[in-house]
Amino acid sequence: MSGGKRFTGTIDRRCGARMFSEAKKIVRVETICSLLALAACAGSGATFSETHLAEPTIQKTFGRIYFYRSGTFAGSAIQPAVMIDGVKVGEAVPGGYFYVDEPVGPHEISTTTETEKYIKTTVGPGETRYVRLEVDWGYVVARVTPILVWPDQGLSEIQDLHYLGNK
Repeated sequence: MSGGKRFTGTIDRRCGARMFSEAKKIVRVETICSLLALAACAGSGATFSETHLAEPTIQKTFGRIYFYRSGTFAGSAIQPAVMIDGVKVGEAVPGGYFYVDEPVGPHEISTTTETEKYIKTTVGPGETRYVRLEVDWGYVVARVTPILVWPDQGLSEIQDLHYLGNK
């Protein structure tokens, strides 16, 4: 190699460590931005306590089912569809609630992430049910499990959650 210079020095390990440190900072910033974007998707708008009295009355041959999920950050990226009898009626959004009026009779309520979780309930004429959409941890991702709760408990827990609208 004429006229060219050969590298005869050593690599400064501090340079590589500095680059690695900078890369970690970039990943942290990207992660924080992603989490903030997800938080923005959480329920917003009027709360149950503000809108409940303006809801339409339940028809005599139907019952009402409220679905709600607390606003905790745990598992907030997981927002599976909520199904009644195999039909999507909404999504499990943190900090939000929605309701559906279903014909009197038995119904299966389910959510699916890495596994399907379901419950069965029966609604009577003009009856109201409350289903809390609870986050627990699976092997790969968080799961959202429907939990039927007593009416007084559901009414208490839903007060400050935000209305998501109905499908």
